Amino acid sequence: MKIISIEHIKCPPRPPIEQLLDEVSELLRLDRVTKTILVDKDYNLSVEDYKRFHALKILGVRYIPVSVGFEEDVDLTLEELGFDKDLEYDPLKVCRNHSELIKACWPTPLIRLNSLSNHASDVWAKLEYLNPFSNSIKDRIGWYMVVDAFENNPQLSTSRLIYEASSTNTGIALACIGKSFNLKIKIYLPQTVQRCSDAYIRLLGSDVVRVPEQLTIEAIYRVRQDAISDSALHINQFENDANFISHLRFTSKELDYQLRSINLKPRRIVCALGTSGHASAISFYFKSRYQDKVEVVGVQPARDELIPGMRRVETGMKWIHYVKIDELIDVTRREAIEGLVKVASRDGLPIGLSAGAVVAGLEKLSDIDGVSVLVFPDHFYKYVEFFTNCQIT
Repeated sequence: MKIISIEHIKCPPRPPIEQLLDEVSELLRLDRVTKTILVDKDYNLSVEDYKRFHALKILGVRYIPVSVGFEEDVDLTLEELGFDKDLEYDPLKVCRNHSELIKACWPTPLIRLNSLSNHASDVWAKLEYLNPFSNSIKDRIGWYMVVDAFENNPQLSTSRLIYEASSTNTGIALACIGKSFNLKIKIYLPQTVQRCSDAYIRLLGSDVVRVPEQLTIEAIYRVRQDAISDSALHINQFENDANFISHLRFTSKELDYQLRSINLKPRRIVCALGTSGHASAISFYFKSRYQDKVEVVGVQPARDELIPGMRRVETGMKWIHYVKIDELIDVTRREAIEGLVKVASRDGLPIGLSAGAVVAGLEKLSDIDGVSVLVFPDHFYKYVEFFTNCQIT
């Protein structure tokens, strides 16, 4: 038996995420590896172990135990295999490229919300608006989808073109990150998106196409056809498993270790629903790690309401159907704005509309003792147009 860098293994392409979830869940539940991975003398992965290998890889371990010829029993914790190495970054934040810059901003801070906490209920927020490019959680998937595409999709190395439908944040993230990878980016914005988004994305050197559809998901066919015509990669945040994996490996892991560092265990985590990437990954991680001791709640726009970056489940979401979401809460745009104003004015945090929706969702839930965590996806600077017709007090 040897313990080697996971990067030394030669392996077939990663299968669809749904084929790996049982393996990943067991690894998180056990918090250890009990069998070696089978390889040959040149470190080619055996066919029978490819799922277990990819499960370990998407969790972010740095090392794996291998053996040639036959499996051996081992007892190694995930941390002994480098599971926590993703959390080790340069404290001086000296960055030579966009990948180092985004990692320098992780873990995004976790802060107690005094305005929503009381003697029985402790409410904390994970501030995803402190990501560096779009000031949103979408920086994570923008970066990881590009990195993953270079590893698994030869088309990107050839064409250097990425097309994507976005309601703003993924578009800004890709426009920024594309510079470090010498990519040309074209972003398709639905008609309902605030007009300032065109200016942001164009200032970052990317192309913008305004489409007549109201939701990003409705523009998918148009983007896909244009990408085929122009030999571009439609990176597709709505179907790309790198979206889910980025939040499993980074967002969820960060939150777990942050809470552990202050000896807290979450009773409830509340997430906004858009692609369902971060909500699904957080639910999968925490329910695998801690079983049903953690309740995960998804917040969606009420019927006939538009909240930027958010969608209802029935509009089509991929990963939410692979996990357990304990409750879905409907929120109106007005309620989202009121939630934003409450936290901005009382806690001094410049949160966006989806974060305001998460606050409104929490307030519609029954009270529980213990720790609640709100994931705040976004900053408020992009949404000034939505406030102009609202009386804010």
